[in-house]
Amino acid sequence: MSHRTKSTGKVLGGFSFEGFATSLRADFRFAPLNAFLMVLIFVIGLVLHLNTYEFSVKAVTFALGSALGLAIGLRITQVWESVVILGTAACLFIYLELRPSSDILLGTVVCALLVSPAVQIALQWEKAVVLRFGKFRGLRKAGLFLLVPIVDKVAQFVDQRIRVTDFSAETTLTADTVPVNVDAIAFWMVWDAQKAVLEVEQFEDAVVLSAQTALRNAIGQNDLAVLLSERDRLGQEIQKLLDEKTSAWGVTTQAVEIRDIIIPKGLEDAMSRQAQAERERQSRIILGTAETEIAEKFARASEHYKNNSVALHLRAMNMVYEGLRQKGSMIIVPSTAVESMGLGALGGLTAFDRVSDQDSRQDRP
Repeated sequence: MSHRTKSTGKVLGGFSFEGFATSLRADFRFAPLNAFLMVLIFVIGLVLHLNTYEFSVKAVTFALGSALGLAIGLRITQVWESVVILGTAACLFIYLELRPSSDILLGTVVCALLVSPAVQIALQWEKAVVLRFGKFRGLRKAGLFLLVPIVDKVAQFVDQRIRVTDFSAETTLTADTVPVNVDAIAFWMVWDAQKAVLEVEQFEDAVVLSAQTALRNAIGQNDLAVLLSERDRLGQEIQKLLDEKTSAWGVTTQAVEIRDIIIPKGLEDAMSRQAQAERERQSRIILGTAETEIAEKFARASEHYKNNSVALHLRAMNMVYEGLRQKGSMIIVPSTAVESMGLGALGGLTAFDRVSDQDSRQDRP
């Protein structure tokens, strides 16, 4: 998947004139300044023509029409071949229609076609790679610079800002054979425009494809649990591998971030059930631990009651009293507890029952 930096210029059917001008297919960038220069040169030539020859509507029409037609043609094509072909056609048409008074307008056409495309502008964040007769001539920094007509070519306007490119690895198996779809983004920039243009064909595509390959390798070397829990570490590993490869191209990769990991729906449900079972297991372990601690506390308490019958008796009396006062007038206790309290089986319980009734009557308003 190729993700190219698109210009904000005029777009027709997905085609950007600025985007085409910055690619290897264009020879120069025909911007509004170039169109203005072309129209200005034609206006100057038309004024000279009218001052030299008699006024002619045909001459005015041909001059201004040629200026607009050539400007539109060069705006669309932006190659020196169009300059030669369109210029030849315009000169032939003007010569045939205005001879013998066509010399000034013919010179105007030649001058406009040679001068207007030769004035180029590189934006603040760009560097222009200039070739002369196909050989590297130099880099042009931001601002105005001139080209030798027909001879020079701007191989590419290279954007040196930080770029953000999204890429993905679709249906890739992890180390534990789980198919996943992973989306990631890479932050990278061109630090050497000469290397990027002269040594790599379509360096933008090369960066994206290299990032996809590094991402697939990282997925295949790690389990699903590692992918889900250690995204930052995996992003750093991918960034390091990618930067080692792209540094030789004049491109540096600053960061790689994993945005999303999509797993199959069935596996997602299974992992949800597994997590639920794990939580259930933890709750049972906590409950068992609490029971163990309670039993240990009771065992320690029994050591105090073991050789102290009075304390045990008082504790038992308190427990029975609390039970009768809060729960009702009757309580069932083991016979051994009754005997240990010295109450007598039936008489003791009756006495407790009476005491409980008296207490309850006193508590009533």
